Order: sequence, then structure tokens, then C-alpha cells
Amino acid sequence: MTATDAQVRLIMKERSKGRSQEQAAVKANLRSRKTVSKYEQMGMMPSELKKARTYRTRSDPYEDEWNELEEMLKEAPELEAKTLFDWLNERSSGKYQEGQLRTLQRRVSNWRAVHEQKLLTLEQMHQPGEVLQTDGTSMNDLGITIQGVPFAHLLIHSVLPYSNWEWGRVVQSESLLAIRLGLQSALVRLGYVPKIHQTDNTTAATHNLGKQSQAKSLEERGYNEEYLQLMAHYGIEPRTIHIGSPNENGDVESANGAFKRAVNQHVLLRGSRDFESLETYEMFLWEVMEKRNAGRQAKLAEEIAQMRSLIVEPWPEMRELTVRVGSTGILRVLNNGYTVPSGLKGKRVKLKVYEWQIEVWYANQHIETLSRITGIHRYQINYRHVMDTLLRKPGGFRNYRYREDLFPRTVFRRAWEALDRRLSPRKADLTYLRILKMAAEGLEADVAEALEILLASPNEWDDHSVAGLVQPITASIPDLQQQTINLSIYDQLLNPEVCCVSA
Repeated sequence: MTATDAQVRLIMKERSKGRSQEQAAVKANLRSRKTVSKYEQMGMMPSELKKARTYRTRSDPYEDEWNELEEMLKEAPELEAKTLFDWLNERSSGKYQEGQLRTLQRRVSNWRAVHEQKLLTLEQMHQPGEVLQTDGTSMNDLGITIQGVPFAHLLIHSVLPYSNWEWGRVVQSESLLAIRLGLQSALVRLGYVPKIHQTDNTTAATHNLGKQSQAKSLEERGYNEEYLQLMAHYGIEPRTIHIGSPNENGDVESANGAFKRAVNQHVLLRGSRDFESLETYEMFLWEVMEKRNAGRQAKLAEEIAQMRSLIVEPWPEMRELTVRVGSTGILRVLNNGYTVPSGLKGKRVKLKVYEWQIEVWYANQHIETLSRITGIHRYQINYRHVMDTLLRKPGGFRNYRYREDLFPRTVFRRAWEALDRRLSPRKADLTYLRILKMAAEGLEADVAEALEILLASPNEWDDHSVAGLVQPITASIPDLQQQTINLSIYDQLLNPEVCCVSA
């Protein structure tokens, strides 16, 4: 009977205590004392008795072709086993079966292990107070909602590799504005400044070098001017990892996953993934960070001892721009377009660009706050801004480049399509624009509800039908009691005797 190494160690232990072979066999769950005697005589463990098999249990189906396949792998190491398998089958008219693919994959894998050189990870020794790593990580997998609406967002995550102290801010894109917000928040929270700020090659901080710049620099990418100004403001040296080497930012990359797992656990304890507002959610994340940072204070003290105190004021959390509103009523901000009130056409307006919103100012007056959109070449068209123009030029509605934005809800599009089926194009467009005007001047939800009722009705309807269903909000006029005015009081002022008495 064969035995495991653990069983043999147990019987030897029992024998050293003076137990008989039968007793040792029972203790080790072996059926025969002969097994005990066998291993006592050999003085070796079962694993030491095994011999490596040097023969094949079945013939090698690729023996005749392997030399040729090996030459192909030397010429093009990127070739995959599946590609080679399909090539062999095409050449040999289906000689190989699908079940033999795994055999070829093992042979190719073994060949790569022996003949290929791979890039190794070089473990680094972190010095206290030297580097702050920053990275943006998606938080969408957590399924967070704000007032029931799915909330797509990123976390700009900053980590001190030596102590693993961390801080972060919720953003919607990995832009320079977001990097600035995350970095400054971490520095203010920390109260100290490290020597180096390290990021990946995000376009928020770097850009591709032109041919002339490449000839003058050994760097793979150049730093953006505004990012360099931010680094100079705090006296920090900028540093990026090499292209295609995320492991060089390994500490913050690892911290990203660990933090998201921690947040998920705290959300489970909380019992809900829904939050009242962005501010409430961000405060929840800060509480999680504070708890995680509590056990890092000893090493953090070592870092602080090597860092400079933060003595400069942080930059504003927004960027100020001056932009001229085009003839279309659209202003373009950071490669995206937004409509503004038509009265600003041709005017130069001041913009305060924050991470989540854009404030529009004109003549020192706050005109409007717009939700900031991410990406490039995208547009945010508010139908209220172009409503009057459309009513004066209804012929421009049908082929308007941004017509889809003039259907604020699905029911509005259904309403226009229903009107278009039974009215002439011009009349259908004008009727719809009058309905949209009601939504712009009143409550959009009320107009949408009225359209739902009318679309479900078999009767024909128009903008007057919608107006009849939408109850206008009118201010009630209070009842006033009529007062009687006694003019004899004024006559007394003309009487000199009364004047004298009064004096």
C-alpha cells in the first residue's frame, strides 16, 4: 500500500514514542503494518521514491512537423498555437483533430519558456517622502447611483508608496482639471509636499513630441505647459512611467483595486448603493480613506519628516476662459459645444470651468450654470435657448443639425412623428414647436404627460389640445375691502384757525 509523506511522518513520530507497527499504522490510517515496516527499512519519503517519467505514454502527433514549426516560431515568435494548428490542418487536409490542439499549445508554451526572453518586474525600494503617485481609476463597477440614477465616474487616486497613505477625489474624466483637483486635495489634506509627483502618460499631463522635439529630447513624451506650471507652483518634480509599463506605477495601481474592494465592503454594510448627492457620496469615500489611513500613521510620520511643509495657496478648482458666442448661439469649450441664451450671440463671455459644471458670466453677472460634458466634439443643446429662433424660422427645424436635442423626452419625438404623419411638413413642425414652447415656458413634465394622453387617444389633436390639458400656473389675486376716504381732513388744513390751534 502506498502512503503520503504526511502519513509516513506520522508513523515515524508514533514509532519514536515506542508504539508498535500496528499501532502506528492505525494512527496514520494505513491498513497494514507491512507499509510501516517498508518505509522504516528504506528511510525515505514516498515523494523521494518517485522517478521522473522520461518516456511518452502515447505517440507525438507533431513529431514530423515540429522542426518546421520551431523555425516558424523563431522567425515570428508572436505566432499562436491556434494559428499554427489551423495552418497545419489546411496543409494536411484535416489531418489533426480539435482535441489535439491542446497538445500543440503545451509544446509551444514549453518552447517559449526555454527560448524566449521576457521582461521582468524589478522590485523597487521606496524612500520616505520622495514620491506621490497619482492615477485615475474607474469606479463604475461599484454600481453607485445618485438619487436612483446610475453615476458614471472616476476617482483620481493619490498614494504615497512608502506608507500607502491615500487620498482621492471623484471626477468624470482624467483631464488636467481633474488631475489638478486630485493632487491639490491630497497635498492640502497631507499638509506637506513630496519631492516627485508621478503619473502615467495621461494626456492631461503629457503629449506626443513632434519630430524636431524628439530629436532634441530623450523623453518619449513631453509635459503640457499648464501641468509644468502646476508642478512649479508647488516645487515638485514631475515624473512619468515608461510607455507600456504600468507596473512602474504599481503601488497606486494596486491601491486602486484594494480601495475599490474596501468601498464595496463598506457599501454592503451600508445596505444601499444610492446616495443623495455627489457631496454625500464623496464624504462617504473620504470616511473609508480615513479608516484605511489610520493604520499607516507610523510610516506616514517617517514620510512627513522628509517632506516640506505646504506653504503656498492652492490654485482655484476651476479654469477661467474667455470665449465668444458664435452666430449659432453655441460657445465651444475644451473641444465641446454648449448653447447659451440667444441674447449672448456674438458676445465675449467669461467662463469658470469646474470639473462637473461650467459657469457662464457676462458683464459681471452670472448668467447660467451648464453641466460639463466629457470627450471631444460633443454638444449640449438646450432647446430653451433656441426656442424663439425656431418659432420665427420654423423651416429650419426639420434639417437642424442638432434636431435630436429638441426632443427632450421620447414622448416628444413620438408626438412630432404622429403630427408629421397627418399634417404637412411645415404645419407639423410649427405645431410641434408651439408644444415645445409650452414645455420651455412651463413644466416639461406636464407637457409630456399631456402628450401621453393625446397619443393614446384615437382623436386628432394639435397644440391647442395640449394647452387645454396643461393647467397654467396663475397667481391668485387676494380680495381687497373697499375703503372710504374722508376728504374733510384735508379741508381742515386750509382753515387758519385750526392751523393756529395746532401750532
